[in-house]
Amino acid sequence: MKSYLSYFKLKFINGLQYRAQAIAGIITQFFFGFVFISVYVAFYESGSSNTPMELNELVSYIWLSQSLFSLIYLWYKDKEIINMIKNGNIAYELLRPQDLYLMWCHKILGDRLSKVVLRFLPVIVVAIILPKPYNLTLTYNLLIIILFIIAISLSSILMTLLVVLYHVLCLFTLDEKGVINIFMVTADILSGLTIPIPFFPKFMQNISNILPFRYISDFPFRLYTGNISINEGLVSMLMQIIWIIILFVIGKLLMNKALKKAVIQGG
Repeated sequence: MKSYLSYFKLKFINGLQYRAQAIAGIITQFFFGFVFISVYVAFYESGSSNTPMELNELVSYIWLSQSLFSLIYLWYKDKEIINMIKNGNIAYELLRPQDLYLMWCHKILGDRLSKVVLRFLPVIVVAIILPKPYNLTLTYNLLIIILFIIAISLSSILMTLLVVLYHVLCLFTLDEKGVINIFMVTADILSGLTIPIPFFPKFMQNISNILPFRYISDFPFRLYTGNISINEGLVSMLMQIIWIIILFVIGKLLMNKALKKAVIQGG
């Protein structure tokens, strides 16, 4: 297990070195946060009724998604892994006495966590001190805070397994573009990052409740804002755990199958 933690630590420390990238990311998060909030504020001030979320809940939802964007977004590919698959260097990885699937999981999670560590605090601090209705509303309910931390921790594992899954699929296709584009468009919509799930038509909400994507971002953020009850949150946590088990088993089985028939590219 120590060897896998070493991969995690290496990627985490390496990711912390990209300070300029982090600054650019923070500016980007602020820009999109203000754009999204401005659109919704205009929508709410137009007199629209029967909205599925209170404005302060929605604004907090958006700031949480922006501050944790580096951890929850699924438009991600590890260039090192993709290049190893394409040029045949994955053969060297197979010689190591570690499980390749677990190695990829730790590498990707370490890289993603390093990015969110650099961006989270500046975005949150500014979002808290902004004037209403543009500010992040803090919750002082200790139980909600604890459940949110557990939920976002589970969602980070779920995100990692989904990202690793389409890297595994690249072992079959030898090209990441088609797999990632299809996968990511679906995930982006159904995770609630583009539009919160409560604003979806009922049939799309039912679909998103079955699939794993909303449990990465939509569920933890709505739990924090109070848009869903604690009881519903506990049920959703159970769904997170179920999907973690399912995706781990699927990813592991596909990895084993792919490695049995792997064709080493390059010369």
